[in-house]
This record gives sequence, structure tokens and C-alpha cells, in this order.
Amino acid sequence: MFSNIKNKFLEMDLLSEKSEPFFFMIDFKIENILIYKETSLKTEKILVDFPHFKNKTDEFIPQNLSLKSFPQNKSEYEIGFKKVQENLKLGNSYLINYTCETPIESNFTLQQFFYLAKEKYKVCKNDDFVFFSPETFIEIKNQKIFTHPMKGTIDASKENAIENLKNDIKEKAEHYTVVDLLRNDLSIVADKVKVDEFQRIDFIKTKQKNLYAMSSDISGTLKPEFQNKIGSILQKLLPAGSILGAPKQKTLEIILASETHERGFYTGVCGYFDGINLDSCVMIRFIEKKDEKLYFKSGGGITHLSKLADEYQEMKNKIYVPIH
Repeated sequence: MFSNIKNKFLEMDLLSEKSEPFFFMIDFKIENILIYKETSLKTEKILVDFPHFKNKTDEFIPQNLSLKSFPQNKSEYEIGFKKVQENLKLGNSYLINYTCETPIESNFTLQQFFYLAKEKYKVCKNDDFVFFSPETFIEIKNQKIFTHPMKGTIDASKENAIENLKNDIKEKAEHYTVVDLLRNDLSIVADKVKVDEFQRIDFIKTKQKNLYAMSSDISGTLKPEFQNKIGSILQKLLPAGSILGAPKQKTLEIILASETHERGFYTGVCGYFDGINLDSCVMIRFIEKKDEKLYFKSGGGITHLSKLADEYQEMKNKIYVPIH
């Protein structure tokens, strides 16, 4: 397995050194890496809608979305939450992204979700899964690298929502931790790493509930040994810090011991290299199809300041489709 993964990263390096475009998907545990030339996406029934790359063809006629979710109850959620909190209080981690899998029922197919959802990044893989992610992983433009961690959300309908989000002690701690983690991550592959914008507030409109999300922008200049080597860069930066936590290795162990579902490609990353530049995203807002049933995967960052009721509600808030 390890040798195969190493070869996949090497394949990406070779393609990017030759300026050959490709699309890729990498699962959360970095056990499955899929690489596609543009012509093979159609054959594999993979639909992509990125800001600068689209291969979608058929359009679906808009229709009303019916979406029912059946989240685990709070006492079930609390079991994993307590495991996470215990590790945080012991100092084994400073931030842990804890996620759940929720059965849903809908009148939409995966392809309809793909075509009708409105989001920055959308991918539908055959009849396996679809996601509509607002979160960039890394961008590479002219040998500069950028990342935009998104951490911290609040119900937009709440009074003084933006001010409360920016000043909430728990949300601030979560955002500071992720920004610091990703700044350090970028420093592995880049020089002159800096935070360009801190705690920007983005509005996310959905049919179910509108949200505000907190983001920051970080950039650096790729070190010479990483220029034109997409695979080597990804190998150093994965798993994505914003959906893992810190420190990475110990936090990964805690997640695997606490969560009751396999993430698979959820919270992995995918991207498109156009021969010069790279755009990639974190695979969140994720619906998976298993045995003809649909499951929505969602979660959030947990710190020692987190409250059970708040985190349980956030997990449920993120079960939404941006169709409006």
C-alpha cells in the first residue's frame, strides 16, 4: 500500500514537471489516490465544476429539493465527543475535528445535487458520492502557494452574529490554531510565508439555514525543490490541517479511535492541475451513497472550550445543500 501511494505522488510529480494537466482525488487517510487525465473523467463518470475547470454537460431542470436528515441523538454524539474532550484535557491535542455520518432521504439523485447546488467546488463521482465544498485546500499560481483555512461558523440569523463569531473565545481559539498549523505546514514547502488576511467572514446561503463562516488567507513562495512537483507538495501537506487538528499525527489517532464511521474520501482533497497552476479543495459538504442509501457527513472542530450542545448543533447545521 505504502509503495503504491508513493508511486502515485511520484506520478503527479512527473506529470506536473512535464506540464501535463490532470485531476486527482485523495482520501482522508491517504490510502487511495485517484489520478485522471481530462479525457478519462467522462469515461469514469466523474463530473467536475471548479472555478477554472468544468467538464459538466447535461443540465438539470431546477426543482424543489426535499431533504430529510436523521442525525444520531445527543447522547450518541456525546460518546465520541467525550473521548475527544478527554484527549484535549490531557494535552494530547489542541484541536480535533470530530465528524459524524447522518442518514438522509431526498428526492434528488447525486447528479441532481451536483448540478443544482451552488458552491465554489463541486464533484460527483459516478453513483458513489457528491460534494459541494466552499473550502480551498491549496492554490499554486506562478510558483506561489496559497491556502484559505475556513474554521468557525455561526447561524447567520442570530443577533450580532458576525461580532459574536469573531469574539467567541472557543471559535477564536479554533481559528487561531488552524491558521498557525497551516502557516507552519506551508513553511515546509515555501519561503516568505505570511497571513495576508485574518478572520474574514464569508456568508453561506442555503435552503435550510444561512451561515457565517470565518476564513483567513495565507501565502508563500515555493522553495526551489518543490517547484513543479505537485505530488511532493501534497505528500508534505496532507492530511489537510483544517479538517484534522493539531498536532497532526496524534490527532489522527484520536479521530480514528473516536469516530464511528469511515470517512473515506470525505475530508480528503481533490484538485486540478492545468499544466501551470493548481487549484484544489477540501472535500466537505459530502453526500455518499452506500447500498442505495444516502449519508451526509458533517462535523466541526472541538477544543477544550467546546460545549456539547453547541457542537452537536453545529454538526446538524452543516447538513445542508446550497440550493436556493
